[in-house]
Amino acid sequence: MTKRALITGITGQDGSYLAEFLLDQGYEIFGMVRRSSTVTFERIAHLQDRISTVFADLLDQASLIELLREYRPDEVYNLAAQSFVPTSFSQPVLTGEVTGLGVTRLLDAVRLVDPTIRIYQASSSEMFGKVVEVPQTERTPFYPRSPYGVAKLYGHWITINYRESYNLHATSGILFNHESPRRGLEFVTRKISHGVARIKLGRDSELRLGNLEAQRDWGFAGDYVKAMWLMLQQDQPDDYVVATGETHSVREFCEIAFDHVGLDWERHVVVDDKFFRPAEVDLLIGDPTHAKQALGWTAETSFDELVRMMVDADLDLLQGRLSGLS
Repeated sequence: MTKRALITGITGQDGSYLAEFLLDQGYEIFGMVRRSSTVTFERIAHLQDRISTVFADLLDQASLIELLREYRPDEVYNLAAQSFVPTSFSQPVLTGEVTGLGVTRLLDAVRLVDPTIRIYQASSSEMFGKVVEVPQTERTPFYPRSPYGVAKLYGHWITINYRESYNLHATSGILFNHESPRRGLEFVTRKISHGVARIKLGRDSELRLGNLEAQRDWGFAGDYVKAMWLMLQQDQPDDYVVATGETHSVREFCEIAFDHVGLDWERHVVVDDKFFRPAEVDLLIGDPTHAKQALGWTAETSFDELVRMMVDADLDLLQGRLSGLS
């Protein structure tokens, strides 16, 4: 029988790549979105005739129960969240409701409707925050430094609690930073690649950024969604760090991005204090050994390849828009 998967947050970066991957595996896909007059389907426009869009909300448990009863998925991938860290400082309560308590509502809906459903929870490296050891593993103590990180930590622990309390096949993927051309413009990596493209095309002359020394373990989102799927194919649920095992600074990202188009980053990048976080996370680097040994998963796209891919995509995007206006 064809497997059914429900993806929350399907209109986001990860949701779109996961939908593509699962379709290739022969799944029937249901993508959950909130009812809104301004839902953006740009990332999944090319998949609209192959997936079903269904409506529910992580703030409304009754809608989640109804959704599970009607569509009876075999697997649920919870990717929906208020996921922009700076916004979590200005909207901490909303972040907690969606990113934290929303996980509880979904887990409880699965428990009530069909405890055999396998569920993937998107945890985050931001839970490590002010790191207490390098690199970070599944056993590293958490020290989140933002409302987003705190909310993700709640979602992570409630997933473990429901797994142990109700014997659910509930797994958390602790994904380190994963980027792509589909990343939102508010995230620093896409802000850089898009800014580089605009400067190269003469539309801007400077790019204003915050902490250039912040270091992250950056991978390609298209690689990481395969790890999500592999987790739910295991006999027993567990938690997995998904990362490249390498760290790079925002400064390095700028160097490679500008160099790719023949520009000197130092002539265009301006450090602006307003882009610094109230509580900064300086260094994140994951140890993906468990994922490699248990899942057979490794990152396939290098950091340099990722940066160049994003810059090229934004150049194509902007040139397409410009030519359409000419």
